[in-house]
Amino acid sequence: MDITVVGEGAVLAAPDVLRLHAGVEVRRGSAAEAFTAVRSAAARLAEALAGAGIAAEDVRTVELSLGPEYEAYPKVAAYRAAQGVEVVVRDLGRADHVIDTVAGVGEEARLNGVAFEVSDPSRFLRVARVRAFRDAAAKAAQYAELAGRPLGRVVSVNEEVRGGPQPMRLAAAAAESGASISPGRETLTVTVQVGYDFG
Repeated sequence: MDITVVGEGAVLAAPDVLRLHAGVEVRRGSAAEAFTAVRSAAARLAEALAGAGIAAEDVRTVELSLGPEYEAYPKVAAYRAAQGVEVVVRDLGRADHVIDTVAGVGEEARLNGVAFEVSDPSRFLRVARVRAFRDAAAKAAQYAELAGRPLGRVVSVNEEVRGGPQPMRLAAAAAESGASISPGRETLTVTVQVGYDFG
C-alpha cells in the first residue's frame, strides 16, 4: 500500500529581463504604398534600437501584416500595414530609455505592452523544490500518524513548475510606477507529488 501527497513551495524572485512588444503601423491609399512605408518605418525602428544599445539578436519580428480597411464593404478606405517586434532589454535600468527610443521613431511607432521574466530561475527553483518536498513530507507524516501506520520510503516524485513571463500593459505599468516601468516580483512555484510506502 502507498500514499501520494502533494507539496507546494513558492519563492519570490525579482525579474531582471524586460520583453518589450513594439512596432510600427501605417495607413496608405494603396497596398504597395502601405507596405513600402511600413518597411521604411521598421528600418528606422531597428536603427534606433541599435543606437540604444540593443543587440540585433535581442530583436525578433513577431508580426508582419498588410490588409485593407473598409469604409463600407466592399469599398476600401485605406490599406493598413504593421510590423511588430519583441525587444529583449537585459538591463532594466535602460528600460525607460529604450521605450522612449521606440516612441521617438515617429507617428508610426506603437507600444503594445511589456513582460518581465527572471533570466536564470534555477537558483530560485532549488529553494522552491526544498519547500515543496518538505511540505509533502509533513503531510505524509501527518497522514501516517493519523492512520497509526509507519511511513516508508519515497517511491515516486513528480514535479510541476509554474511561473514565467508576466505580461503587463504599458498603461497599467505607468499608473503603478509613475514615469518608469516597474518589474515588481514574480512568484515561482514548484508543486511536487510524492508517493510513499505506507506500511
